[in-house]
Amino acid sequence: MSDKKLVEVRNLVKEFKVSSSMWKKSTSVVHAVSDVTFDIYQGETLALVGESGCGKSTLGRLILNLIEPTAGSVTFDGQNMQKLKPEDLRQLRRQMQLIFQDPYASLNPRWSIRDIVAEPLETFHVYKTKAETTKRVEELLKTCGIRPEFINRYPHQFSGGQRQRVGIARALALNPRLIVCDEPVSALDVSIQAQVLNLLGDLQQEMDLTYLFISHDLSVVRYLSDRVCVMFLGKICEIGTTKDVYESPLHPYTRFLLEAVPKPDPTKRKEDKDMLIGEIPSPVNPPSGCRFHTRCPFATEQCSKEEPVLHEVSAGRMAACHLVK
Repeated sequence: MSDKKLVEVRNLVKEFKVSSSMWKKSTSVVHAVSDVTFDIYQGETLALVGESGCGKSTLGRLILNLIEPTAGSVTFDGQNMQKLKPEDLRQLRRQMQLIFQDPYASLNPRWSIRDIVAEPLETFHVYKTKAETTKRVEELLKTCGIRPEFINRYPHQFSGGQRQRVGIARALALNPRLIVCDEPVSALDVSIQAQVLNLLGDLQQEMDLTYLFISHDLSVVRYLSDRVCVMFLGKICEIGTTKDVYESPLHPYTRFLLEAVPKPDPTKRKEDKDMLIGEIPSPVNPPSGCRFHTRCPFATEQCSKEEPVLHEVSAGRMAACHLVK
């Protein structure tokens, strides 16, 4: 990991308007991402963790500019993506790719594996002939652990792990610098998860890739990531190195997340685990002050009235909590 910032996210906001019913015209606003700021460094794996519905996937798509932000900006390698012309943005997209969560739904069942992996190469006219494109597809499949002689098979002829390898091969086709991995192993068996994670780690070393790894599985995150960014209800709670966050979490929400991770060693298990109380607040009507205060056993009156600012606690450690100085 270098000191160069590849991606700079500044005060990013995304709100979705939703109708209350088919007949009423009144609309509500879902606050999916709220005033998020962080950096991704060249060559690192930054893990984005949090429970379902906290805005992780939305944030990943905002960084790729697949959806327009309501406010804020994303800068990729010094270029503000919100200010680029359409053609310049299209060329910049070659440097960033997405690995989808579901390998069953992310591959076109009517296309052969050759056509699926070749699509980005043909879209950007990388090679002049079909033979050159096919040769590149074979190289990519081999790199990702798929035998080249399977190039004319269809997705239904592969297992889930093999399909995800095909998705990874497609993401690598244009030699990107940033890959957003949106829960890429959550739909796979545990034994296959390890193989795919090892593949991602090897590819990062070989190709100097930068990952934004979105996951709710903290065991997977610990294995692969360099730094961890914790989200709750559209806000960043804590950022730090993987070692620091796992060994000495600062934010109460991070502590509860780690407490919920199953421990294989019986001697390290607690009989009485600390559990979160209450229900998850709605992103349509988030609570005032700290968004976690309705579930936090340490909350004070200040927490319910004043929203905490994400501040630097020590070198490389940031937290948004009134109790963390």
